[in-house]
Amino acid sequence: QEGFGLLVTIDHGNGYETYYGHLSKLLVSAGQSVSAGDVIAISGNTGLSTGPHLHFEVRYLGTPVDPRPLLP
Repeated sequence: QEGFGLLVTIDHGNGYETYYGHLSKLLVSAGQSVSAGDVIAISGNTGLSTGPHLHFEVRYLGTPVDPRPLLP
């Protein structure tokens, strides 16, 4: 996970997790519950990054999957 820089991982249950990487500031703590719409971090340029951006990733059972079918 080192390449992601500052990282927030959310466990959604049923084997799904989301990763939010390259953040400049974390606004949540480990083990904290969050809800849809909560601000969890500020995007940034940490880790192996060539410029400020958000790395968003969905994993199912630890394997990255296409997020498009899961997004509204």
